[in-house]
Amino acid sequence: MIREITKQDYNSLMTLYMQLHDNPMPEQTQDLMALWQRIVDDKDHHIIVAEVDGKIVSSCVCVIIPNLTHNQQPYAFVENVITDEKHRGKGLATACLNYAKEIALKENCYKLMLLTGSKQESTLNFYRRAGYNSEDKTAFIQWI
Repeated sequence: MIREITKQDYNSLMTLYMQLHDNPMPEQTQDLMALWQRIVDDKDHHIIVAEVDGKIVSSCVCVIIPNLTHNQQPYAFVENVITDEKHRGKGLATACLNYAKEIALKENCYKLMLLTGSKQESTLNFYRRAGYNSEDKTAFIQWI
């Protein structure tokens, strides 16, 4: 099942995120839970998940960004694409990305962007098969 996150999915999502860049499980502080509530309440912040047997096993984030150019059409940004190691190769991340695209289309976005830090050809080809290209734009990152 592909769906958007609910407030009750925090622990399951964070368990999956531990596989994303080897993130440790953060302590559930008041500030962290306030951030979680802020994300859940934000109509432009969509955390999409794939659930198998009641467990979240794949996810991506799609954020809709208001815009004053391109006829004031927003654009969408995809981040944090992850699938549990035991569930890879089953199309779950593709289904999450397709759901993100549906959201972007519904919100009248003129583009959907995605950045990856991976240099693995298999990962880059996965994003190409999902409809993304690396030819149209050049991304620059400044870590702060």
